[in-house]
Amino acid sequence: MNASAPLRIEHGEAISWIVLDRPDAANAFNSALLDGFSDALHQLETEGAPVIGIRGEGKGFSAGADLSEYNAEATPVEDVARLRRNLDRWLAMWRHPKPVIVAIHGFCMGISAQMPCFSDLTIVTEAARIGEPGIPIGGGYVAPAWVQHVGARRAKEMAFLPGNWVDGRTAVEWGWANAAVPTDQLVPCVEALAERMAMIPLPVLTIKKQSINRAMEAQGFLSAVNAVSESDAILHLEPAVLAMRQRIADEGLMAVVGHYRGESSTQIFNRFRKESN
Repeated sequence: MNASAPLRIEHGEAISWIVLDRPDAANAFNSALLDGFSDALHQLETEGAPVIGIRGEGKGFSAGADLSEYNAEATPVEDVARLRRNLDRWLAMWRHPKPVIVAIHGFCMGISAQMPCFSDLTIVTEAARIGEPGIPIGGGYVAPAWVQHVGARRAKEMAFLPGNWVDGRTAVEWGWANAAVPTDQLVPCVEALAERMAMIPLPVLTIKKQSINRAMEAQGFLSAVNAVSESDAILHLEPAVLAMRQRIADEGLMAVVGHYRGESSTQIFNRFRKESN
């Protein structure tokens, strides 16, 4: 693995952690972090503990894609290839011979909320925020990976409100995550799970994982996600999206994010429940 990649690997007896280590940029996925992540997964195929954990350094897991690297001059074919490369990084988790557990605290937005859909277990903190990008500049890339976990209606609920999010407890209720725990218990909980998993010989774990994944694939999971790169690339050429990118260039990213910041769907539902009482 490239030593300059903004992540690190921490080896334990039962679990090897991949730690996203770009906290000053909210662990946003730039090309260096994405490449380092892919290299780390490949390295851990033959090295390290029998279970892989993924977590973020700092205040949150990841803010998603690093928009500063967006190439507005890319052709549609180049854009599809870029999006497909990123999807293939998550599919490497899906195909990995070891169980992969994602541990989420703080914020987990955009493509970082797509990533755990390809893991084997996802553990979150109770106060985590998991959801869509803060501004509507793409589409059809993240939410389809949610469908098999949460159902189509909840995936649409997540996708149709700009910057929509759910907290950790709701993510568990929806079926997107396995469990929500207090923040200070996140890493100990994942490590306890890994210790129990490591009691099973790795070849057995590998076949168990493959057999369950095949059942999901038979239900159409891979067919759905394999089309997302083309859908997103098409929308990147939509005049309204191009105008949005120009607005970001003119006003600054945070100003545009602030325009779309508002209530999540859960907060709207709760508000009307209270008003009806």
